Amino acid sequence: MEELKRPEPAPPKKPNIVVRLLAFLLTLALVLGAVALVAFRDKINLDSLKRYITYRTLETGDDRQPTSFRLESGGKGGCLGVGDDLLVYSASGARLFSVSGVEYLTESVLLTTPVADGAGSAAVVYDAGGYALRVLSDRSTVLETSAAQGHEILSARLNAAGRLTVTSREPGYKGSVTVYDGSYQPLVSIRLSSRFLMDGLLSDDNRTVAVLTAGQTDDAFDSALALYHLDEDTPYASCSLGGSAVLDLKYDADSFWALGDEALSIVQLDGSLAGQYDYGGRYLKAFSLGGDRSATLLLGKYRAGSGATLLTVDAAGQELAALELDDQVLDLDAAGRYVAVLTAGRLDLYTRDLELYASLDTTGGARDVVLRSDGTAWLITGETARLFIPE
Repeated sequence: MEELKRPEPAPPKKPNIVVRLLAFLLTLALVLGAVALVAFRDKINLDSLKRYITYRTLETGDDRQPTSFRLESGGKGGCLGVGDDLLVYSASGARLFSVSGVEYLTESVLLTTPVADGAGSAAVVYDAGGYALRVLSDRSTVLETSAAQGHEILSARLNAAGRLTVTSREPGYKGSVTVYDGSYQPLVSIRLSSRFLMDGLLSDDNRTVAVLTAGQTDDAFDSALALYHLDEDTPYASCSLGGSAVLDLKYDADSFWALGDEALSIVQLDGSLAGQYDYGGRYLKAFSLGGDRSATLLLGKYRAGSGATLLTVDAAGQELAALELDDQVLDLDAAGRYVAVLTAGRLDLYTRDLELYASLDTTGGARDVVLRSDGTAWLITGETARLFIPE
């Protein structure tokens, strides 16, 4: 019987040298591109592409900028960016406008001293020293309430998760801080009789409440930030802020930021100071805590006058950058990685390193600026508003 011989397998084909080279070059390009995006993320700006995609269908004028629309804000109050929209609040209530001027919401309520705070697509509008409070979310009113007599509202804030914290007067105490759940039902209340309660804020993970108190220590005025676990009514840590009167709070970079009239303090969750920036006797003329992991300050040697220093401070309390300004600053704001400075007839946008990013020479008499994290900025005159989109 004849033996069957199996054919020998063909030798494996060697990869084409051209294919191997192209694959190597493609991999190298991807790696280098990823490294470049990380190393130069502050210089390689993708926001311009995002802006083009987002706003390319907007109606524009001869300057290729969106046309303005009427506000009729109704007196004292202010403006706030809420998601992609502009919230205008005044003594007569609050109104919410789209980029093109479509009025999504009108909330009529009497506010003697109107104040607002926002987070994402939500905002709280209230009467400081009064009783009325409204919470807006996703272009609708989700809470209408009035505080009880004798419980005047001192402050109301929203964290990144949309949780509400209200600081108010409390008969028999020196104030109370109440944290609400996602359905706006009271979750916990903190009351003090030893020190005045001035403000309160819930961390973004909904676990820690920061309570700002004021009192006297050794016969001298003293501010302090007391930290509470959400399920406890006694503080687990406290950090003295010295004699600085605290004007604003925020939670960022796993820390509470307390901006005072003499210094900026960054308090970690264990109650220790991550850093502190002292103004060195200079006057605080304007500020914004809207920047990511940073604060923006305008400090001057004199309370009045046009000369001042614009500077940014990081989460360690260290100066990131400083810029001398000669013109009178009408308003400033910060959002994301940008800083906006409005002067008479000019708007300048900077990165947080205070490198000039974009400018506008025709502001239409704007007196206020509301910056957005994508680098666009609302310009408000009191009667009109329009969005500036850097090219």
